[in-house]
Amino acid sequence: MDELHKFLFEGLPVRGMLVRLTGSWQEVLRRRQASGPEGPFPAPVRALLGEMAAAAALMQANIKFNGSLILQVFGDGPVKLAVAEARSDLSFRATAKVVGEVPADAGLEAMLNVHGKGRCAITLDPEERLPGQQPYQGIVPLHGDRREPLQALSQVLEHYMLQSEQLDTRLVLAADDKVAAGLLIQRLPVEGAANLSGVNVANEDMIGQSEGFNRIAHLAATLTREELLTLDANTVLRRLFWEEQVLRFEPLAPSFACSCSRERVRAMLGGLGREEADSILAERGDIEIGCDFCGQQYHFDAVDVGELFTPGRDQPPVSTSLQ
Repeated sequence: MDELHKFLFEGLPVRGMLVRLTGSWQEVLRRRQASGPEGPFPAPVRALLGEMAAAAALMQANIKFNGSLILQVFGDGPVKLAVAEARSDLSFRATAKVVGEVPADAGLEAMLNVHGKGRCAITLDPEERLPGQQPYQGIVPLHGDRREPLQALSQVLEHYMLQSEQLDTRLVLAADDKVAAGLLIQRLPVEGAANLSGVNVANEDMIGQSEGFNRIAHLAATLTREELLTLDANTVLRRLFWEEQVLRFEPLAPSFACSCSRERVRAMLGGLGREEADSILAERGDIEIGCDFCGQQYHFDAVDVGELFTPGRDQPPVSTSLQ
């Protein structure tokens, strides 16, 4: 069962979320395997994408954003780009662009940050943009807040949220071919909060100063990868926080869904221009475009292309997105 659980700790300025993606995550991998000759992603890439999918779902649920939260990592290794997108209804999709060999034991450094040029970007794209409104994007290097060697995606995202929200955050992420899961613990902003010395300070000055958060984060850090992947939500929460008063909410149901469509692909094809489209037709006889996220194939023959570029017809807007 795909599920996302939200919870609060009574008497503490701390909130948490736990997500488990099972059938939906397996659907992502199945579609990749069935979509063409490239075959499945290498195991380290599958694990990275699973962690990204879980993290995107957690971050989207955390901010309740009406639109798409797009998590991207890109760099100078064989994984040129990995993307996970979660929408306000907690539907998600994920894909990657891999060029070259990925060793079976490759970590984030080997996949994305070989020469230190790796980056992580979070984009918030509103469902209904106002005139002139652009998506918000924040970018951080692929390292933790102390510029130590990169160990895990969770470190990068903790650093990002500390910078963007000035809130202490602890993330635990894990994924295999059956489950993609994550636990998020975050300090809540409290007006007029007191630090460890009892002095009232601004929210950003509370970073690292909340005894309640520090205790809960320490407990969360004891969760092992195997436990996160194999134990159900009730068992995980009981195992970690059995001494705490945890207020839980009705679970939510993430799902796999792709927003590609023939019209969006048609718009992208229109952006190529008539000359490029005719060149592809002359070489191949028709134009086939596949969605990198779900594997759906879209076919356009000479008649379709002719209609697309017929003078007087409404021209589709240019799009540079991956469907």
